[in-house]
Amino acid sequence: MASTTKELAFKAGVPFIRIYKDGKVERLRGSPHVPPSPDKDPETGVSSKDITISHNPNISARLYLPNLPQNQIQKLPILFTSMVEYFALNLPSHSKPIVISTGWSQKPKLAPENPLPVAYEDSWAALQWVASHSNKQELHGKKDPWLAKYGDFDRLYIGGDSAGGNIAHNLAIKAGLESLYGGVRILGVFLSHSYFWGSKPIGSEPKGEDFEKTLEYKAWDFVYPSAPGGHDNPMLNPVGEGAPSLAGLGCSKLLVCVAGQDQLRDRGVWYFNLVRESGWKGEVELFEVKEEEHCYHLRSETEQRMLRNCSNAWLLFL
Repeated sequence: MASTTKELAFKAGVPFIRIYKDGKVERLRGSPHVPPSPDKDPETGVSSKDITISHNPNISARLYLPNLPQNQIQKLPILFTSMVEYFALNLPSHSKPIVISTGWSQKPKLAPENPLPVAYEDSWAALQWVASHSNKQELHGKKDPWLAKYGDFDRLYIGGDSAGGNIAHNLAIKAGLESLYGGVRILGVFLSHSYFWGSKPIGSEPKGEDFEKTLEYKAWDFVYPSAPGGHDNPMLNPVGEGAPSLAGLGCSKLLVCVAGQDQLRDRGVWYFNLVRESGWKGEVELFEVKEEEHCYHLRSETEQRMLRNCSNAWLLFL
């Protein structure tokens, strides 16, 4: 029997995924489906439920509602994100937003089986669905009573980490070029350890042939093999050829989070400086945790510390 090693087309530098030349995809560290808690999570008091945003295309999400006092009247900020279950569940218990997470559905559309740009397109459609709750008209299907009753559409935020941060940036760019439903505007964008890259290294990134061997470089070819412009596609490189000006970001506040030991750290700081120098009229801040690595919150021993950092960063927006 031939060695499976010779059949590999792509192997992540961390034990998450292997892609074989015959098209087989092997995920080594999956995310088991956790059922929602419509009657309040016993530890956090947060209620959650799964919803279908659209049947064609098939888009789903999970909603999280903070533990509210009876006869709650005050509207709550809204966070649209791709955060994983632990943080999407716990963030409402700390800083009280309604959270809509498209990264935690029963049938997530993952690359390479579902290559980009589908994640960008579905995220935009889902964000438009959220915005449609700001008035009495409907966009896609039935409205959700939690969003309609408690959502404050003057305090709409979007955010994500790693690939989710990349998606959030692209949503903010699109929101600056096109209107959200009902004239809703994004107040703030939260980018954590965002996946930006390009065809040439910057800062402390590997040079020469080593640059093209990095996970960050190779991954793009698998998640978006048909990307116009390759690694300088504006979706990946925010100043690639044809990229819209960062001065047009469709939000008022921007928080860029980086980790000091992250390969993507220099890209995050670079992005922060690009925005600051672009002529954008909003408020931008950089938040760095110097001793940590990329998405360190995925390690269980750091969950509480990361949650505290995320909550503190989130509070900068409110």
